[in-house]
Amino acid sequence: MITGGTGFLGKSLTKKLLEFGPRQIRLFSRDEVKHYKAQEEFKYDLRLRNLIGDVRDYERLKKAMKGVDYVFHAAALKRLDILEYNVDESVKTNILGTLNVVNACLETGIKKAIYISTDKACSPVNSYGACKFVGERIFIETNYSKGSHYPVFSVVRYGNVLESTGSVIPFFTSKIKNKEKIPLTDERMTRFIISPEQAVKLVIDAVRYGVGGEVFVPVLPAFKITDLIEILKDKYGASNEIKTIGIRPGEKIHELMINEYEVARTYKFENLYIISSHIEDMCKPNPIYAKKKLTNNSMKEYNSKNAVISKEKVKKLFKEFGLL
Repeated sequence: MITGGTGFLGKSLTKKLLEFGPRQIRLFSRDEVKHYKAQEEFKYDLRLRNLIGDVRDYERLKKAMKGVDYVFHAAALKRLDILEYNVDESVKTNILGTLNVVNACLETGIKKAIYISTDKACSPVNSYGACKFVGERIFIETNYSKGSHYPVFSVVRYGNVLESTGSVIPFFTSKIKNKEKIPLTDERMTRFIISPEQAVKLVIDAVRYGVGGEVFVPVLPAFKITDLIEILKDKYGASNEIKTIGIRPGEKIHELMINEYEVARTYKFENLYIISSHIEDMCKPNPIYAKKKLTNNSMKEYNSKNAVISKEKVKKLFKEFGLL
């Protein structure tokens, strides 16, 4: 079951999961219009079940989760600028809703649950990030309190996915096509580059390697927002004026994926960073990824400022992703 299953990530994950031949995938979401669109997009695949419901409703979650093996918790209120003025609603969905998901997982006896987190949960500076930070802790701590029995709870953490709802590429493209001024919050701003395919792979890797209590973070390049604007303007032969508007409430200049306190319990494995649990007693013996541990001498923190690649390399990557 995928909570928030009719959203951008939920549908991308569904496409991938269908390749594994599941008996059934349940898309759990409160938006019936998105359910209708998802049915059309997947050509009414009989393996999909469209379940209307809200993670705030515990009884509905339990009913929807019966017989489920794996749960992917992607449902969230995400517009950080709006949530700065609606903190109580963020708490109800992003914290209490996550508690409901975890308790329903425990009661129905699923095998593994993956929490879809965000870079904003790392050293949070806004209400959304603070709620997602608590959501991470709920998932991680549950491994400790449940004992040795299923389910296994793990977390994935990444930034905005290219071309996802509300991300910068479709936003800037719309401004360019409409010959409008392009709003720039701060010329220093950087962001990690992650495609839908990479985001989905991260989730699958968390299922594959997770033993409980970890945070999985992808190793990614990053770009300057100013470089992105120039690349898109070149693509459309545009000359739109750039207007600096200042940072929005709760916005960061750079994306932070791993802070200095997490580095000491982070492992490098394949193309992943895996942050082990902060609860010492919960660490499982010898998981497959526990070979190369980082130190504060090897990395102070993992942020987008220190991962920036050249404009030419960004352009090449975007071409590979089919964006240019």
